[in-house]
Amino acid sequence: MPFATRLDGARVLVTASSQGIGFGAAEAFVGEGARVVVNSSNPERTAAAVARLGKSGEVHGVVADLRSQDDLDRLLAETLRHLGGLDTLVYVTGSPRPGTFLEQEYADWERAASLLVVSPAYLARRAAEAMVAAGTRGRMVFLTSFAIREPIPNLALSSVCRVAVAGLVRTLARELGPKGIRVNGILPGYIRTARVEEVTGDAARRRGVPAEQVLREIERDIPLGRLGTTEELARAVLFLGSDLSSYVSGAMLPVDGAILRSTG
Repeated sequence: MPFATRLDGARVLVTASSQGIGFGAAEAFVGEGARVVVNSSNPERTAAAVARLGKSGEVHGVVADLRSQDDLDRLLAETLRHLGGLDTLVYVTGSPRPGTFLEQEYADWERAASLLVVSPAYLARRAAEAMVAAGTRGRMVFLTSFAIREPIPNLALSSVCRVAVAGLVRTLARELGPKGIRVNGILPGYIRTARVEEVTGDAARRRGVPAEQVLREIERDIPLGRLGTTEELARAVLFLGSDLSSYVSGAMLPVDGAILRSTG
């Protein structure tokens, strides 16, 4: 049988999608004919994303802070109002600031845990409740980082807190599978975004070398020899967010150019 995403008319929510990885994922779903809600905490960036993506299909924007329970409730409610239901949730977040473990204060850990642990779990619950109530055989895709398998120097907050997403994916896959809902995760490697610029810039300042040198060193460490693109990552999101992956649930898929050395 021919491969097909079968996403024409699908109802999709992509969080943190006004730029970077989230925008790339939203763009890919729109390109497949899905009806998409994009989200950001910044009204101007949200409006700009809707304007760009709306040229290719049906797109709605919801301004919401993923660290706020009230905003998460409103994000889900407005998504259901705009789309009439939800078939696919794609959870993307921004990243906490770089820094070593000893540089982080209590407030830093609290903010990171809110964004990378509490928020995805709570939004997943609300999305699951909506899917179950409507009898939707839904899909959830959570974006985390290859750092959960091999911690990255000077990224303590992200390396620690993002590990929770793997536990969330496996837990939801077991609990929601009998209800027809599939849940998977993606471990992006170095994707060419503003985040990579932030990380390489931080490393460069610590070492007293040009950021270009740090970037070249990273690229030499990637077996494919280059950073990935948001478009390449979005293809993996489409795979897990469509019927192409109809028997895949509970997986954590690296999209990293083979930089991971671990087998687990």
